[in-house]
Amino acid sequence: MSPQDSAPEFLSFHEDELAAQRLAGQSPGRAAIRPFMPDQHRAFFAGLPYIFAASLDERGWPIGTALTGETGFIRSPDPTALRIEAFPREGDPASPGLVEGAEIGLIGLDFTNRRRNRANGTLAVVDDGLTVHVGQSFGNCAQYIQTRTPSPRTPASTPIEALSHLDGTAQALIGISDTFFVASHSRAGVGAGGGLDMSHRGGRPGFVGVAGEQLTIPDFRGNRFYNTLGNLLGDPRAGLLFIDFASGDLLQLQGRVAIDWHPGAAPVGVERLWQITIEHAWRQRSAFPFNWAFGTYAPTTLATGVPSSQAPLRR
Repeated sequence: MSPQDSAPEFLSFHEDELAAQRLAGQSPGRAAIRPFMPDQHRAFFAGLPYIFAASLDERGWPIGTALTGETGFIRSPDPTALRIEAFPREGDPASPGLVEGAEIGLIGLDFTNRRRNRANGTLAVVDDGLTVHVGQSFGNCAQYIQTRTPSPRTPASTPIEALSHLDGTAQALIGISDTFFVASHSRAGVGAGGGLDMSHRGGRPGFVGVAGEQLTIPDFRGNRFYNTLGNLLGDPRAGLLFIDFASGDLLQLQGRVAIDWHPGAAPVGVERLWQITIEHAWRQRSAFPFNWAFGTYAPTTLATGVPSSQAPLRR
């Protein structure tokens, strides 16, 4: 009997996800989260030249990173396994958490067609790559994803920089970004539905406000699972990953999140606001090995409001 044949069709939300749904004024629904990957998800991951991952660092904080390779560097030997023939760069703060038995969160996102799928689990083998035992698999809708087409380029080999604060370059990247990723982790005690998670957020350029070490992030209508916000209710520590699609720089941040569930005056489409105080930061110069041709903004992105002080739309 295959793992898919013996597994239940869907898992349940954990208690903090249910609490987040109540705070948002939503009735609990069915969690379309499987304990195995459907064949279409397995084929999807195998067609990507990159994947975004969440691990726990040496202090127990979630941290996000990107793993890359030639198309085919990810494969799925069976419905509960992903093999990733890659490892982060030397000095990446996500690396210490990538050990056998550790949790991992993964999201694959095809920027060319707005498809994205998540796969969370544990590391069964860590050698020159990663073998993941997948315990949670689910798709996400195409909202707020800007299309881009990649072509390969050679990454730089410069050392990773630990930043003592968000310098002008880091703030400028955040101030023009239309995309970032967030790593979160459930608190202990929520059961099998918990673990690490890596999620995507998108909006108009500069939709993330930055003032010194404080970020303000609008939360738009999504898939109504509240995986990230449920995790942050139990453990407010988050890891953010920003990408400079022009230079290939990666900006990895960690901070504590406070959520305003019912903000008063907010831009169009904003249902909640996050306030994140950044405590740790790293920059990897020209580490994402792709050139990108911008395509189009998602219709959902264009339907959101944005403060006039933020960056203009790319045309």
